[in-house]
Amino acid sequence: MARLPLIAILRGLTPAEAPAIGQALVDNGFVLIEVPLNSPEPLQSIAALAQQFPQALIGAGTVLNAQQVKDVHAAGGRLIVSPNFNPAVVAQALALDMVVLPGVATPTEAFAALDAGAHGLKLFPAEMLSPATVKALRAVLPQDVALIPVGGITADNMAAYRAAGANGFGLGSTLYAPGRSAEQVKRQAELLVQAFGAVT
Repeated sequence: MARLPLIAILRGLTPAEAPAIGQALVDNGFVLIEVPLNSPEPLQSIAALAQQFPQALIGAGTVLNAQQVKDVHAAGGRLIVSPNFNPAVVAQALALDMVVLPGVATPTEAFAALDAGAHGLKLFPAEMLSPATVKALRAVLPQDVALIPVGGITADNMAAYRAAGANGFGLGSTLYAPGRSAEQVKRQAELLVQAFGAVT
């Protein structure tokens, strides 16, 4: 998070694409990469990325239960990202010494996730959580908690969320979409890293 708090969300990635797409991201400074579990053969992609890029924190998104956490860990993943807060998912990730970022949308969910031991909070879906909402959450949550809006984040709206107190972002279709080449992903990664740098 300290190096570059941008999470690459590679929904739809295939194992065959994983090395080239991963390289395009790592070359641009990305160190947080998630493969959502509703992608084709996600555990194979996670295993390939974790083996090729040990310097990065590789893991899974759309993790919904404790067994999936175990499966990701067995594949070499060290990062668990969820669309929701499930205490069992957080507990299993902590038991396996993995970084866990549950999804929350309300103060109640946020404080419950932190009480359970979450390392940071995925604010999801960001389309429903305006910068004003993020600012309100930032005012009541501990200042050292990482707030990471996900969903609809682009180079154009990062600055408003950063000004409201967001620490980083999850980047999905604005960065990667099925069928997009490694060169295209590289160009998008460059743009997004530049945009983030411009508002730090």
